[in-house]
Amino acid sequence: MSVSIKDIDGLKGLITEEWTDWSEPVDITQDMINTFADVTHDHQWIHVDLEKANAGPFGGPIAHGFLTLSLVSHLSTMIGPRIEGVMGGLNYGADKLRFLSPVPANSQVHARSRVVEITEKSTGILMKQEVVIHEVGNDSPALVYESLVLLLG
Repeated sequence: MSVSIKDIDGLKGLITEEWTDWSEPVDITQDMINTFADVTHDHQWIHVDLEKANAGPFGGPIAHGFLTLSLVSHLSTMIGPRIEGVMGGLNYGADKLRFLSPVPANSQVHARSRVVEITEKSTGILMKQEVVIHEVGNDSPALVYESLVLLLG
């Protein structure tokens, strides 16, 4: 479904209890985890020390929670919604963020979402979207995120 940013009633019509289809999967490689550790200076053993992580509580290294969170922007482009006439969207923050299950190295994640609120502001349209990211094949979400995006028209 495609809606114009100028159509506030149409935008409010995007609010639903239904989830989008799943995004395409994204590979979570050990190399990606190591690169993220280098960029963020977070070299905790559970992420980057293979020998210690293999003997640890998850049976191997896991992705940083914030690495998983950082994929929301990319995954969201695959799942929508499609809003026409948007000059840009600004990250406005979050209302909720939970890391519920680990994402093992060398796994895949995918996401789905739903719009839960649309609010008119003097600077644009604020869209609250609930996003869940799961390891492919795992029914429990790895991450639940209430994303706030300010849509500029």
